[in-house]
Amino acid sequence: MSFCLAHLSDAHIGPLPKPRLRELVNKRFTGYLNWSRRAKIHSMGMLGRIVEDMLVQAPDHVAMTGDILNLGLPGEFPFARSWLETLGDPRDVSFVPGNHDAYLRSSLLHIGETFAPWCSNDGDDRTVFPYLRVRGEIALIGLSSAIPTGPFLASGRIGVQQMREFARLLEETGQQGLCRVVMIHHPPWRRATNAGRGLRDANDFEKTIAGYGAELVLHGHNHRRMHKDLPGPSGSVPVVGVASASAVPGSPRHLAEYHLYEIARTGNRWAVGVRVRGVQTAGGEIENLEEFVLA
Repeated sequence: MSFCLAHLSDAHIGPLPKPRLRELVNKRFTGYLNWSRRAKIHSMGMLGRIVEDMLVQAPDHVAMTGDILNLGLPGEFPFARSWLETLGDPRDVSFVPGNHDAYLRSSLLHIGETFAPWCSNDGDDRTVFPYLRVRGEIALIGLSSAIPTGPFLASGRIGVQQMREFARLLEETGQQGLCRVVMIHHPPWRRATNAGRGLRDANDFEKTIAGYGAELVLHGHNHRRMHKDLPGPSGSVPVVGVASASAVPGSPRHLAEYHLYEIARTGNRWAVGVRVRGVQTAGGEIENLEEFVLA
């Protein structure tokens, strides 16, 4: 039997709740000034259409790889939680945070309190990274690359302790013969994006994958469809990025979309088919944009 996994990212839910003056400190002040431009990029009507279409496809599980919020305001978190609930039961939806969710250090506490049902190990109710959820023969591993940064920066970091636990999970689930799907917000390889926006320890991530392998890595952050193969111990590991689920202006690979993965065992290997559903123009219908098979 095959397993259908839906992947979406970078919803950037609006409109922003009215912030208190004391909340507009440091990076958040410049972000708030920038919101008037960003609000025109992300359409909540489009996001609603994307989610509706995704639910019609009836995936077995949904992976949401971060940036539900915009400025990490306390008032944004209840809206983010309500939106996650529209994707399905927390047992069927996994979330990893992005840089906009962890905008300031104070946002980190809200992440832990708000998203625990979507960021926890099986049988637990606490937010933890990395976490492991096993669905049939699919091992879903959630990493957090979300860290507070200074103004005009959007970089991420996994960290030594989380990377060490990540390696252990890859090794154990690999020995069990499971299909290992890794979820992270930032594209996890070197030179994947502009300076100040990338994963600071991408080199360590690449080394971990080279040592232990994985069957699929999913990410967001760049707001565009991307595909990169990283070396693994027994072949290449596909790393696939999805465009923002709410973006309306831009080139075709930047417009709103989500991905559907059909994962099935074929002998001793895993076959992964990808179907991209989204819009070709800002006002277009949601349709199949591309289909391909990952080696």
